[in-house]
Formats: sequence, structure tokens, C-alpha cells
Amino acid sequence: MVLEKIKQPNDIKKLTEQELNELPGEIRQFLIEHLSKTGGHLASNLGTVELTIALHLLMDFPHDKLVWDVGHQAYTHKILTGRADEFEHLRQFGGISGFPKRVESDCDSFDTGHSSTSLSAALGYCVARDLKGEDYKVCAVIGDGALTGGLAYEALNNASCLKNSNMLIILNDNEMSISKNVGGMSTNLERLRTSSKYVGLKNNVLASLENWPHGEGIIRKIRSTKNGIKSLMVPNMVFEDLGVMYLGPVDGHNIKDMLETFQMAVRIEGPVLVHVITKKGNGYEPAERHPSRFHGTDIFEIETGLPKRSNQPGYTDVFSTVMRKMGDRNPEVVAITAAMAEGAGLKRFRNMFPDRFFDVGIAEEHAVTFAAGLALGGRVPVFAVYSSFLQRAYDQILEDVCLQNLHVVFAIDRAGLVGADGSTHQGVFDVSFLTAMPNMTVMAPKNKWELSDMMKYAVGEHNGPIAIRYPRGEAYCGLKEHRAKIELGKAEEIKAGSKVMLFAYGSMVKKAEEVEQLLKEHGIDAGICNARFAKPFDKDYLQSIKDNYDLIVTMEENVNTGGFGQQVQTYLNDIGYKGQVLKVSVPDEFIQHGSVTLLFKELRMDAPSITERILEVIG
Repeated sequence: MVLEKIKQPNDIKKLTEQELNELPGEIRQFLIEHLSKTGGHLASNLGTVELTIALHLLMDFPHDKLVWDVGHQAYTHKILTGRADEFEHLRQFGGISGFPKRVESDCDSFDTGHSSTSLSAALGYCVARDLKGEDYKVCAVIGDGALTGGLAYEALNNASCLKNSNMLIILNDNEMSISKNVGGMSTNLERLRTSSKYVGLKNNVLASLENWPHGEGIIRKIRSTKNGIKSLMVPNMVFEDLGVMYLGPVDGHNIKDMLETFQMAVRIEGPVLVHVITKKGNGYEPAERHPSRFHGTDIFEIETGLPKRSNQPGYTDVFSTVMRKMGDRNPEVVAITAAMAEGAGLKRFRNMFPDRFFDVGIAEEHAVTFAAGLALGGRVPVFAVYSSFLQRAYDQILEDVCLQNLHVVFAIDRAGLVGADGSTHQGVFDVSFLTAMPNMTVMAPKNKWELSDMMKYAVGEHNGPIAIRYPRGEAYCGLKEHRAKIELGKAEEIKAGSKVMLFAYGSMVKKAEEVEQLLKEHGIDAGICNARFAKPFDKDYLQSIKDNYDLIVTMEENVNTGGFGQQVQTYLNDIGYKGQVLKVSVPDEFIQHGSVTLLFKELRMDAPSITERILEVIG
């Protein structure tokens, strides 16, 4: 096999032409076989095999710097830099990450996991290189979906500062982010893809100019002419108007054509964008047919593409059902997503109420302020978003929603530990930053029925900013008999006890039940309370029980600092609680990838570990 010859960076340059022709097929087969066992981002990686090969033929690693946007499409890059043998443990605890990690390899230039960052990082590399008088290539790979993010435009605007040195930008255009792309940039790129007159003219002109004496100078002249050929053939060329030279489109599955274009691009001074057309899921029929489903896939059957694990209804499914029903009952309800209609559970709402569904692209900041405007206009906006992505809109939540006390509902999916995607995706900070905001209410359900009740309360009864956080995975079906009415700031006591009270928030109520049973084996009758609210938490309840328990254990899937437990402990100290407080929470550190079950155990947040910690405290 050709892959066996690649053991370290730059080995690809030793391959023969015949071996290079065989390599893409071997890499695709390798990815399909390994990801069917580990899960991961399949479709995006299948679409960038030839693109990555061309870049590795162009660049010298680790001397040159390749910055991936989001980074979930860097699997081929990892293979070509000598990490193929580690794919058996991809995204598993102690194994290699599904994203670029500098601690893994010197060939990974920038740790990433969120969208629209590559241009800014690459520009920083370029300026640092020039200030130090060094000489290396810098390339940023950004998808057309990531290009909808505001940070990318800020970097493009700033890139014109590169006057006398090169920065290579690869626009990986597959017409997708996770869902189908939307918006003006998508429309603009579609015109570029389909403008056959321009494509033919561009290819002929640039091919000729490159072979002419002083041809590069003529290319620069064309670039400086704002009303030149490109503007005539393809209107509104945003890249050139921002001072970034545009080359393309190029077939993203033709290594020879890409390499020739890249070699031309790196000889031109200033920022150059090469528009590469790829197909998400290329080479594997199930992924080609269903690129969204194979964007991030669980383990699956290779022959059919069907998942191997049974799909029990998750919290996202519960949210999806409730949103559809509320759309039926309340015509003022509108739904917003940032390119995550399927992942965030809004597909059914979109199909039923297309006029009240808004996909704003990968633009969380805009989504929040857009929701603020909708609220002021008399609608009830529900923004469904992953916890780790909501972080990107901190200022907009604070300034545009909370400051004006607007009725915007934040449905926060993937809250808590998410597992294999690792540190960039663990949703363990939202309680801390949201509860710090005046006017914000923060809730979390103990089970699937409570999520339904909380959504109905947030949309129909509450007035003001409100967030409901819920975890990834199967929805808990226990404690069905406990379904007290949702009242602002009121907890729900599941059972009274003596000596120890387990004051659990959201997903940790299930673990509190397990801990209660384990403590019973040690002769301890622990109480359980479902906190429901992190803000405002139930101070009256805590006041009423403070003399009844020697130990109050707060339990949450959030970092310790600024979290639910820390705020409860502060309040208990203020009211003169004489007992002890044990805070079970995520430590103040970035949590790496691994299964959620294993991460809970490693963090001493699983039921046996919590029981041990309680016994240590009470002797």
C-alpha cells in the first residue's frame, strides 16, 4: 500500500506519479474503515483528500504553516504527517484529537474547533514572519460555510496590510457548512461556480501570463484595476474589492490543477484566495447522499452507512417535538439557527413553518442581535444553539438582549460534557457566564418531561431573557412522577433525608439518584432536590433546610468558577450555614476528548466517585 510509505511529514514528496494517483483512494478507504469504528467527521474529510495532498506537495512541514478553519477536515493532514497508526484511538481518551492540536504535532499550526478563525490566525502568522524577517509559507483553509462568520470578514478587511509578502487562502467550497449554506456570500459563490465565460477566460489569460516575461507584474496590474475583466464578467467581486486577489474556481479533486494554481498563487505578493470546488462526502455514496448526517457521525455499518448504535430519543428530539407543537399553538414563535437546523432540532419546525424559521449561517453574534430585533418587533424568538458556540455571542447576549430585558429564549443544546469532540466543544461554561448577566434566567431540566415543561414556561409564561440548557444524548425518563409546576426560581424536592442533601442541577439529578442509593448502603439517608434554576436559585428552600443537614452537595455539569455550586456556597455562607458544602463540578481546566462516561469517572463526577467524596467529607 502507498500509505505504508508515509511515516513522517513530507514523505508524500517521495512518491511516484502512479503512487500519487493511488493515494486518494487509499486514504478514503482508510478513513471510512476507521471512522466506522470510532465515529468522527467523515463527509468533510472525504471532500478534502485531494486538496490536502496538493497542499502537502506544495508546503514543507513543519517549517510552513497550514491553518485549518474549524479543523474537523484535517484528518488527511494528520495521516500525511505520520499519525495514521494513531487513528485506531481517534477522539478516544488518551488518543489523538479530531481537531488540530499543537501538542500532538509541530505540523499543527493552530488549535481550533470553532468556525471562521483561520484567516485571522494566518494573518497573524504572516505579520509575525515579516517582522522577524523569516521565510515560510502561510496558508489558511476556510470553507464557504465558515466564510459566513463575521470574524472571517474582519480578517479579509485587514489582510490588505500585506503589501509585499504572500498569504495563501484556500476557499474550500462544497456548498455546505453542516446544513446547506445560506445568504449573500453563498449566492455570490454560486455565480462564480457557474460563470463559464469567466472561468474559461480566467484559465486562458492566467496560463498565458504566467509564461510571459514579467507576467506576474501584469497579473498585479489586473488585480489593481477595480473595473477589470473580473468585475465585468462576475459582478460584486467582494474579494478583490477588499484587496485580496482571486484565482479560480479550481477542481478540488484534481491534484495537478490545484498544485499548479497554488504554485502560481504563492509567487504573488499580497493575499491570494484560491477558490477550490469540492464535494462533501466524495467517494462514499452514503456520505455523498447525506452529507449533513455524515458531518459528524457515530460508528456505522460501512455497507449501508447506517448507525450501529440504537438511537433512543435524545433531549434534542424532545426539544424538536415541543418546538413544532408551540409553532402550531403560537404564531408569534419564531426559530433561529446558526447553520445547525438538523443538529439543533429545528428541521421539523423549518418544514412546518418555513416563514418563521431563520438560518443565519455560521454567525452566532448576528443570530442573538437579530433575535433582539425580533423580540422588539413583537415575536418570541427561540435561538437553538450548542453551548460551546453560544460563547461566541457573549457581548450580544449581555448588551443587546439582557440590557434591554428582551424576551429571547436560548435553547442551549450540548450543555455539559460532550465527549469525543473535546476541549473546544465541551459545554461547561454557559452557567458561569449567563448567570453573571443581569435580567437573565437560567434553567435546566432533570428529564425529558421537564424539558418540555420548561420550554412551554419560557415561551408562554416568562417575560425576559431566559436560557434552558440540556445535555447531549439520550433523554432521561426517570422521575416521571415528579412533575411539579414550573415557578420562577423554585426548586423541586424529590425526597427529604437527613445529614446529607444532594442539591443537583439539570442532568446531575439522575446522578443524585444513583448517589442516594450508594449512600444508603453506608447507612446514610440522603435527600435529593432538583434545583431547576441556576438563576435565580431557590434561596427560600436553602434557608428552610440549612439547619437540617450537615452537608449540602451541589452537583452540576459546569466549571467550578462562577458556577451554580459556587453561588450556592456563597449564599449559604451569607446566611450562616454551619454545615459543610461539597461542590461537584467540572474543574477549572479545558477537558480533553473521550467518552462522556470515562470523563465523568476521570473528573470524579460519576456516582461512585461522588459517593467516595461525600464519605471523605463526613468521615
